[in-house]
Amino acid sequence: MEKRFSGLTVTRRIPFCAGHRLIGHEGKCRHLHGHNYVEFLTAATGGLDHVGRVVDFSVLKERIGEWIDQHWDHSFIVNEADSALRDFLRTTSQPHHCMGVNPTAENMADHILRVVGPSVLEGTGVHLVKVELWETENCCAVAVL
Repeated sequence: MEKRFSGLTVTRRIPFCAGHRLIGHEGKCRHLHGHNYVEFLTAATGGLDHVGRVVDFSVLKERIGEWIDQHWDHSFIVNEADSALRDFLRTTSQPHHCMGVNPTAENMADHILRVVGPSVLEGTGVHLVKVELWETENCCAVAVL
């Protein structure tokens, strides 16, 4: 039986840089471009540990931050359906990560919340409950459980 959340959460900020383009976008975002993203990861657990924490902030940085560093930071995030871009990036040896959907801020936040978080936090007793992804200083997408 899974524990219920204690009502307390912690949030860790993780910045990264990445490029993308959006298939079907009606404006400039259909072209290759990049962002200085800032992600806020909010985690909860069934209760506080012996120190009085939901989780040490370094765990979120080490586990999810490391995944972002390896897969998204300073790379292109590409829709699998964008075969022209995938082929170009492969032939030029550019780092890239494919997603099954357009790499919108909404889809990226949801991917961290529902796919990456459960995988890399497995065994810690900690769960992501919210991911905020700031694409620019004016635009943010939020995924919530």
